[in-house]
Amino acid sequence: MTENTDNDPQGAIDAQSERRRDGLDDRIFEHSAGDDQEGIPFVGAGPGNPRLLTVAGKELLESADLVVHAGSLVNSELLEEYCAHADLVNSVGKDLEELIPLMRDAYEEGKEVVRLHSGDPAIYGAALEQMDALEYEGVPTYFVPGVTSAFAASATLRTQLTLNEVANHVAFTRPQGKTLSEEEDHISEFVGMGDVTTCIYLGTHAVRDTMDRLLSEGHDPETPVAVVYHASWPDEDVIVGTIGDIADAVEEAGYRASALVVIGDAVVGAGYERSFLYGDWANRGQ
Repeated sequence: MTENTDNDPQGAIDAQSERRRDGLDDRIFEHSAGDDQEGIPFVGAGPGNPRLLTVAGKELLESADLVVHAGSLVNSELLEEYCAHADLVNSVGKDLEELIPLMRDAYEEGKEVVRLHSGDPAIYGAALEQMDALEYEGVPTYFVPGVTSAFAASATLRTQLTLNEVANHVAFTRPQGKTLSEEEDHISEFVGMGDVTTCIYLGTHAVRDTMDRLLSEGHDPETPVAVVYHASWPDEDVIVGTIGDIADAVEEAGYRASALVVIGDAVVGAGYERSFLYGDWANRGQ
């Protein structure tokens, strides 16, 4: 353990980043995703439906003494089903200076601690900064993957994010705003490639701005768009339209957060070609 970082999580993050430049963590070669490991697991809660939590995540929650969760981003039904026995702490409104000592102290007292993120913590989860601050203080951590909302949305839409001759690529992105400059917003570039399914996270509030930019930059107003609110939750709602009209529909529904925006022809699942997997390629040895 190194010097106490209760008041300096940024220093811990910087120190851990420097260590990575010197070499990879040995645990990378010792463990695979899903392994039982020592430390505090950062668990992906999945998109919302408790049944979409992984088996590993369920087991960890059921044995936890303390669950630090992502507030309303995690379905309360999941907390009730798997965490009713544990102490629950909502991380919303708490900064690293409060969260890190909370988790560290509980772990050092011998409690089973789980940090529960929405979706998958590797996608816009801000997990690594917490893990680095904990690791710097001698508390081991590890990831437990979850189902991200883009996959729940594609299941709801009954389509694939990749389709032969329609969408060869998938982009997970977010729109410009407080944390992303105009130069860092590549949505128009992804849509312009034509064979990309663009999945926009954290962009419900910016649907009109995003669509207006796409239209102003010459993108086809008939390009399909789906907005899936609370994918897999009981109150899930699906709005399907185009670049040209989706903003009106979203505003009429009143959604400002918690929806995934999907742009591209894969939204409607039309025009794709039969794959090689179950065609001539599959019979090449016969």
